[in-house]
Amino acid sequence: MQDYYTERVGFFAGLSPQYLIEKYGSPLYVYSESILRERCRDMANLISYKNYKANYSIKANSNLTLLKIILEEGLNADAVSPGEIHLLLMAGFKPSQILYISGNMSKEEMLYAINSGVTISADSISQLNQFASLNPRGNLAVRLNPGIGTGHHKKVVTGGNNTKFGIDMDLIPEILRIASEANIRITGLNHHIGSLFMEPESYIRSSENLLNAAKAFKDLKFIDFGGGFGIPYKKQAGQTRLNIDALGEKLTMLIDAWTEHNGIYPLFMTEPGRYVVAECGLILGMVNALKVSHNQKYIGTDIGFSVLARPVMYGSHHDIEVYRDGHLVKDDLYSKVTVVGNICESGDIIAQDRELPNIQEGDILGIMDAGAYGYSMASNYNCRLKPAEVLIDLNGKDILIRKRDTFEDIFNGFKNK
Repeated sequence: MQDYYTERVGFFAGLSPQYLIEKYGSPLYVYSESILRERCRDMANLISYKNYKANYSIKANSNLTLLKIILEEGLNADAVSPGEIHLLLMAGFKPSQILYISGNMSKEEMLYAINSGVTISADSISQLNQFASLNPRGNLAVRLNPGIGTGHHKKVVTGGNNTKFGIDMDLIPEILRIASEANIRITGLNHHIGSLFMEPESYIRSSENLLNAAKAFKDLKFIDFGGGFGIPYKKQAGQTRLNIDALGEKLTMLIDAWTEHNGIYPLFMTEPGRYVVAECGLILGMVNALKVSHNQKYIGTDIGFSVLARPVMYGSHHDIEVYRDGHLVKDDLYSKVTVVGNICESGDIIAQDRELPNIQEGDILGIMDAGAYGYSMASNYNCRLKPAEVLIDLNGKDILIRKRDTFEDIFNGFKNK
């Protein structure tokens, strides 16, 4: 049976896509506060070990209003740039709630993080040496490569061979030597194996590897297992969810056994990003043109890859819903079409050869599960204006949480002679 996601979860809370487009313009990012809070609670309660925190990875979605909600739900945060640190502080996160895990930091970036009072994780021996020169006798975390990687695309695999991330395990003696010479305390370990895994086995094995490595470090205050928790992007095809309960149980058993054996009870953390925000967001856009070329039917929309980059970057799948006159189209007249955007690139394709209901000019398309790596990767390519962002709050009220770009916004930086 076809899964009509927005209807099933009450995404629009009685509002219609047409109303939202008419009020805020097209294309448009729309978020559900209720779904966001539900996913935050999934992560906050993932592990029953008492000293546990989920750190939301802000790179997935950095809207200030959403960050404030995530903070309200009890999550801490990860940052990967000085701008993200600044934004998290704006949202109300304390420096002690922020882990800075940027790779290849310049001295200026590292000093910014040091002076901000956040916890820093070094991604290489080079970065460890740089920290030692800038902040001797300081506290530092290190990111290790657990030797295992996974993910939905080779570009998002962040562990194992052929990745730029983390310090190889066999360099642990070198880490300890440098730390000792600079009187640095290694107070945290973290790792990340990749993004969007849908089975727990690789994550559990990599966490076991990290715990084995942790025995070499005597001043640990926290151990961070990383993120990468996937969500079912193919709901319309019946894709099942990652079993969060089973994963949490396995992690809790692993932690309980390790802490009991070693007699220490540090803070344990995870780094969910996509899982927290992906399903709470979607994109609405207009169908502006229909075309048949060489027996291929094209659906032309205003949702180019300046609005959603994931399909062109990773070949990513997003389910699509069709709305007409304010209602979800459910007819059985499905046909194979290719949905494209308005960017002057042949690769500007949202969905290739997708079976969708009969689509007409003036219809509205809903691109599902776009809350993660959607707006945060949007651009002004082709001098396109980035869309507005709207939140449907717990009372079913639509609230503008970021205005649509104007030409002044994107051109004011020019020096006009």
